[in-house]
Amino acid sequence: MKLGSKTIAIVLLFVGLVLINYLAATLPLRYDATAEQIYTLSPGTKTLLGKIEEPVTLNFYFSKNAKGVPISYKNYGARVQEMLRQYVRVSKGKLTLNVINPQPDTPEEERASASGVQPQMLPTGEQIYFGLVALQADQQKSIAAFNPQRESFLEYDISQLVYSVQQIDKKKLGLISSLPLRAQPDYAAMRSGRMPQNQFVLSEWEKTFEVITVEATATELPANLEALAVIHPQNLSPKLQFAIDQFLLSGKPVFLAVDPSSQYFKRQGGQQAMFGGPQPNVSSDLPTLLGAYGITYNPTAIVGDVPNATKVQTGQGTFANYPVWLSLDREDLNNKALPTAQLKMLMLVESGYLAPKAGSDLTFTPLIQTSDQAGDVQAMMLQFAQPDDIARQITPSGKKALAAVVTGKFKSAFPEGAPKDEKPAEGDKKDGAKPAPAPAALAAPALKESKANSTLIVIADTDWLLDDFSVRRMNFLGVQAAEPINDNIFLAANSLEYLGGSQDLVSVRGKSSSLRPFKVVRAMEAEAQKKYQAQLTALEARLGEVQRKLNDLQGKKGETKSLVASPEVQKTIEEFQKQEAGMRRERREVRRALREDIDRLENILLVTNLLLMPVCVGVFGVWFYRRRRK
Repeated sequence: MKLGSKTIAIVLLFVGLVLINYLAATLPLRYDATAEQIYTLSPGTKTLLGKIEEPVTLNFYFSKNAKGVPISYKNYGARVQEMLRQYVRVSKGKLTLNVINPQPDTPEEERASASGVQPQMLPTGEQIYFGLVALQADQQKSIAAFNPQRESFLEYDISQLVYSVQQIDKKKLGLISSLPLRAQPDYAAMRSGRMPQNQFVLSEWEKTFEVITVEATATELPANLEALAVIHPQNLSPKLQFAIDQFLLSGKPVFLAVDPSSQYFKRQGGQQAMFGGPQPNVSSDLPTLLGAYGITYNPTAIVGDVPNATKVQTGQGTFANYPVWLSLDREDLNNKALPTAQLKMLMLVESGYLAPKAGSDLTFTPLIQTSDQAGDVQAMMLQFAQPDDIARQITPSGKKALAAVVTGKFKSAFPEGAPKDEKPAEGDKKDGAKPAPAPAALAAPALKESKANSTLIVIADTDWLLDDFSVRRMNFLGVQAAEPINDNIFLAANSLEYLGGSQDLVSVRGKSSSLRPFKVVRAMEAEAQKKYQAQLTALEARLGEVQRKLNDLQGKKGETKSLVASPEVQKTIEEFQKQEAGMRRERREVRRALREDIDRLENILLVTNLLLMPVCVGVFGVWFYRRRRK
């Protein structure tokens, strides 16, 4: 009887565990314990789902039973399916989810392929489908392939798909850029099977907008633009600047990115120097427009900020903190402004800074700021300076705005009206010919002031838009994907969504990155670098001098085969070799000291992680045992 009671108890325990798991899976109760709330739908997504007018059907295709599917794919498939179920719950009946497992040579596989879901090739040679299709009435949009490397984009991708399937026509975005955001033809690469790709930021913008390229030599903007992006403007014609001015004054939003030191053009200059070509202009500015809009910007000054310095690898193979490459975290971002409200980490490279002019009646709201230890250095001083030399040149002068949103009623940068056409040369005039009427005479009068409040976003850097500083490109199972290395892409997307797209998507983009810097370690590294760097620099200089002298002596020793070094020369060489060995040992000790505190913290965290839970369980066990005995 006693044995039967134990058996019944075990069975009941098993049944209870099954019921608990079933209830946990079916009850609409969720708690997201992650610091980034990556399992919780953003407010923007919830608002977007609440605006659905006609029902949307989501067909989720996932070949979960195929042989050889990587574990990462299976786990990610479960993650995507759970996320889609959350969408359905929040939509209150406006979304319907169909989970489809397409088997080879079945109608489901044919429908997946016809719907735009792209097959992915496994190492075993088998094809799998892992994509999503959204349908509303006669509209159909799809995510061709999910990729675990793009997990930080997951909620945005799904929300953007649901939003886009409801849009019949995309809004038009004008793009003026001297940077090659759109891929240039590369016939050598195309012959080898590698198609040139657009910069990732352009691909993201094209999901929401119809992007129309405008050349710098144009004299007017295309019609019906909803927003305008001006990236690293160089050699813009006066008439095009006037068109930008009138576009802003008409109430349409403008996104402007200028740069005192473009890495792209600096690299181009290095390549051209090898062939004796002229050096390109690495800076950009629109002084006429910025001056009229009450914004101060110096195209020759670069911000240096030691607390926000990025660790880079030097030419000697060592690592150093580079104070003009800025790694900015949440404390440096405006959490009350939509473009940056939920961003967590940005990287700006040799950025300039902005400030409002005294007496301007426009509202200047900083979006990104440095620490109060920031200063500025001249762009020409960076050409040959080492990171430590740059840090010593920086005189702290307080926080600096790297990006800002400017709103209000703008005054025109062209109070006299449109710029006049250049007068033709005397030789170009025909005898008796009457001058052609000016086109401006037939156009509407030029605006002197904004009709209503206008919005301008200005960022004093352009490198952050490029793939090199924002995403990591990769090829996974034959599918091209990009993994964000910071929130730069989200900033670009947020800014344009804020200006001309769906503001519901802003918070979705901003929360996606799960990368967070280890602030304690960064602070310890900065302190150790400050403490030991002078000693290490002096040691490197002494070591370099000893090596030079040693090389000179050994060179003299080997000038001829018949030359025999004197005992004095040989003794000197041996002494220098001993000094070199001693200095190398001392250098290792200094470098070890740089890591000592960090290694100690790492060991403490390791021991804590290993012992914390067993200790807690043991303490609870002892307490429970004593409680039960009483």
